[in-house]
Amino acid sequence: MSALVEFAIFPTEKTQSKSAYVAQVIDLIDKSGVAYKMTPMGTIIETETTGEALALIDEAYRLLQQSCGRVYCAIKVDWREGPVGRLGKKVASVEAKLGRAVAT
Repeated sequence: MSALVEFAIFPTEKTQSKSAYVAQVIDLIDKSGVAYKMTPMGTIIETETTGEALALIDEAYRLLQQSCGRVYCAIKVDWREGPVGRLGKKVASVEAKLGRAVAT
């Protein structure tokens, strides 16, 4: 199974820039070993189950709650039967259809 989960999580108070808090979450994801891709508006992770992804997001909540009084999170989930590895394959499929060279 494969769960692609895109989420954005950050404190609603504190400073206008949220990059220091986002960096903490990215460090958590990186140390977890879960495949991920950062985008300007969120982060996409890929796990075998939605439960694994949601558990990691819950860890991110707990991390930010240590120094923040209010945390916002938006989540999108795409679950599909089949093996993991869609994080790069979905983009590569579109790039191939456009006739662009696909980096591997």
